[in-house]
Amino acid sequence: MKHSGFRKPFVLSALCAAMLLPGVSAWAVTDQEILDDVKTTDQIVTNGMGLQGQRYSPLSILTTDNVKDLRPVWTLSFGGEKQRGQQAQPLIKDGVMYVTASYSRVFAVDARTGKELWQYDARLPDDIRPCCDVINRGVALYGDLVIFGTLDAKLVALNKDTGKVVWRKNVADHKAGYSITAAPLVVNGKLITGVSGGEFGVVGKIEAYDPKNGELLWTRPTVEGHMGYVYKDGKKIENGISGGEAGKTWPGDLWKTGGAAPWLGGYYDPETNLLLFGTGNPAPWNSHLRPGDNLYSSSRLALNPDDGSITWHFQTTPHDGWDFDGVNELVSFNYQEGGKTIKAAATADRNGFFYVLDRTNGKFIRGFPFVDKITWAKGLDKNGRPIYDDSNRPGAPSGADKGKSVFSAPAFLGAKNWMPMAYSQDTGLFYVPSNEWGMDIWNEDIAYKKGAAYLGSGFTIKPLNEDYIGVLRAIDPKTGKEVWRQKNYAPLWGGVMTTKGNLVFTGNPEGFLQAFNAKTGDKVWEFQTGSGVLGSPVTWEMDGEQYVSVLSGWGGAVPLWGGEVAKRVKNFNQGGMLWTFKLPKDLVAKH
Repeated sequence: MKHSGFRKPFVLSALCAAMLLPGVSAWAVTDQEILDDVKTTDQIVTNGMGLQGQRYSPLSILTTDNVKDLRPVWTLSFGGEKQRGQQAQPLIKDGVMYVTASYSRVFAVDARTGKELWQYDARLPDDIRPCCDVINRGVALYGDLVIFGTLDAKLVALNKDTGKVVWRKNVADHKAGYSITAAPLVVNGKLITGVSGGEFGVVGKIEAYDPKNGELLWTRPTVEGHMGYVYKDGKKIENGISGGEAGKTWPGDLWKTGGAAPWLGGYYDPETNLLLFGTGNPAPWNSHLRPGDNLYSSSRLALNPDDGSITWHFQTTPHDGWDFDGVNELVSFNYQEGGKTIKAAATADRNGFFYVLDRTNGKFIRGFPFVDKITWAKGLDKNGRPIYDDSNRPGAPSGADKGKSVFSAPAFLGAKNWMPMAYSQDTGLFYVPSNEWGMDIWNEDIAYKKGAAYLGSGFTIKPLNEDYIGVLRAIDPKTGKEVWRQKNYAPLWGGVMTTKGNLVFTGNPEGFLQAFNAKTGDKVWEFQTGSGVLGSPVTWEMDGEQYVSVLSGWGGAVPLWGGEVAKRVKNFNQGGMLWTFKLPKDLVAKH
C-alpha cells in the first residue's frame, strides 16, 4: 500500500479502518515502554536505542567469536529514482519495522520477511530548501501512531497499521528555509522536535506537541531575545518564558535572523528530567557581521520538558566563525570518581573538542581534542571556553570582494558531524566516528533575504592525509585517552552502535557494514551492501535470535559540500536499501 500527500486526515475513519483490519495487534507504545527502551531487547521504540542516546544493546547472542557467521536474511529496496542519502535509524515493534527514507517517505516492513506492509510518501512542494540533502533520520512511535517530520517543515502522524494520515501539522514556513530532518522523540506524553534551516537565517526552535492530535503545547526559540510560550487549549499563555535580553550577545537586529537551528533533534535524561539538545550555527557565517557570543547558537541546551524553559546552556563555540554548529548529540552516562557517582554527559563537537559536562547543571568537567589537528583554537580554558587563535579566523571583507582566507582544521563539516556515537556500559568507552580534514575559508558581505542562503562565506574542503579521512575512535571520557582507532579512506558519515557482545557496528561510504571488537578495535566482520552506509545500525531479539538492521544509500552533505574531498567519493553509487542480518540458530550453539 502506498499513500501520499494532501489527503484530508479523518482521525476517526483512520482509526476505525485500522480496527477492522484482520490480524491487527492491539499494541500501543506507552510512555513506560519508551522509558524502558534502553533495557528491552525485543523491540526498539526510540531513536538512540534509549532516550539517553547511548546506542548500547544488552544483547550478547552475537559475539566477537561468532559474528563472522552473521549473514543477510532479507533486504528491501526503497525503489524508484528517489535515492540520495539514507540516514535513518529503524524502529521495531511487535515484529514490524518502521523506517524513513529520503524525500520524506515512511515504510512499514515485516521484520521477519522484509515484506513491505505500507509506504507513505509526503507530497513535497517544488520549493523545499534542504541545505544538506533530502534526508530524514527516523520516526517516533507513540500509541498507535508513527510520527515523523518532513522537508517542508511538517509533522505527520500515520496509523501504524494502514499508513494513513491521522493528523498533519505545519511547524514552520518552508519558504523561509525551514525543514525537519531529525527523528522526533516522545517524553512524558509530549512529542518534541527541533527544526532545520540555519543556513537560511531562520530562528531555531524546539517545540512540544500533543502526539495524539498535533496540538502545540510549548515553543522555545533557540536565539537569545525570542520569547518562548506555553499553550493551553490552543491559547498562548502570556507569561512567556524569557529568552534573555534581545540583542545582548548579538549586534543590532541580527538576533531576528540568528539561525541556531536544533536540526539534529535531541535526547532526554530521566534521571534529571531534562531534554538535551544542541543548536546550530549563528547566521550569517561571516562572524565579523555579528560580534558577541551570539547565544544560544553553537550550544548544548538543557530544557524542562514540561514548558521548554532552558535550565542550563553550554556554548562550545562562542562567536562561531567556521560553521562548527553545536548540534552533535549530548549523551548521558554515569561514572565513578572518588567514591561518587558523577552524572555526566558527553559530546564530540564539530569543532574538534570532546566535552564532558555535569548534566545536572551544565558545568564543564573536562575537554580535550579528539582529532589530530585543530588550528582555530589553542585549547580550552578552565570553563571549557575555547582559547582562540585570532590569526585563524577568516578576515572581514573590508570593502574587498572577500576577506583574508585562512586554512582551518577541522573543516566546517566537522571533526564529527551528525552521525551519532555510541557508549558502552561494559568498556566505559565512547565510539566516535570522526574525520580528519581542513578547509580554506574566507568571508564575504551578505544581506538577509527570506528563503535565500545566508552564509557570507566561501570555502574549499581538503583532506589532511592521502590515505584516510575517516577515523573510528574509541575514547575514554574520564582520561581523554584514545584507546584505539580504525582508519577509513572516505569520510565516515554513519551512526555507531555497541553491544554487550563486545561489538561495535558502523558503516562506511564504500558500502560496508562493519563490526569491531569493542575492546581492541580489531575488525571482526564486514558485509558489502552495495551503497554507502550512512544509517544508524540497530540490533534486537526476535524468536530467540539476534538481528541487526541498517540502511544503505550514499548521499548527505559530503558529496554536496565536500570540495576536494568530494572527488574521493564521486564514483560512489547512490542507493536506497534496508538490510537485515542474523546469526543462524544452528550456529549459535557451536560457539
